[in-house]
Amino acid sequence: MEIRAVLPGDRAELLTLSSRAGAGSPTESIWGHAESEAAVYLTPYFELEPESLFVAVSGGELAGYLAGCVDTAAFPSEEERMRRAMSDHRLFFKRRPLAFFARAGIDAMRPGPTAGELDDPRYPAHLHINLVPEARGTGAADALMARWFLRLEQAGAPGCFLQTLVENTRAGKFFERSGFTDHGPTPLVPGLRYRGARVHQRTMVRASR
Repeated sequence: MEIRAVLPGDRAELLTLSSRAGAGSPTESIWGHAESEAAVYLTPYFELEPESLFVAVSGGELAGYLAGCVDTAAFPSEEERMRRAMSDHRLFFKRRPLAFFARAGIDAMRPGPTAGELDDPRYPAHLHINLVPEARGTGAADALMARWFLRLEQAGAPGCFLQTLVENTRAGKFFERSGFTDHGPTPLVPGLRYRGARVHQRTMVRASR
């Protein structure tokens, strides 16, 4: 397994990988349109901070990636990226995304907090990590995390956060093993369903050593 920085020529393969990564997990597909989901959670990192985007290569093919951002405040927010994806991909005219956003609107009217990005100067960096199913258990995720922690150390970032789902227990255990701990409440994620049930955001943080 090789871990390296992303290269310009990786883009097409990386987008293909992103549509397979996470298969079987609660976030396998968020609103049912892989291209626009990548436009929120992957391609902005490729375009704006490629030095924080790392890939795992096995047998000459990409097997996973970690997309990071050293300073979340200087990066387009998830809400901004979402609005752009909705406009660029005309998501309100596509059946599955339209159903998702309709549910999200209803969920947002429920009492109590809903999911959102962390704003805490102790943890300015954030990351997303994804592997294809066959790469799970190979050490690729640990190696990607190690490369990311080195990047944070070199950048002088005091800490980082990530956001997963309470219901994604496999991912949660991996993040705990990687040194992350829970931070704050576990609010509802509007619109998202897993096996027909609502899901909840789990924010986790790790201080740089």
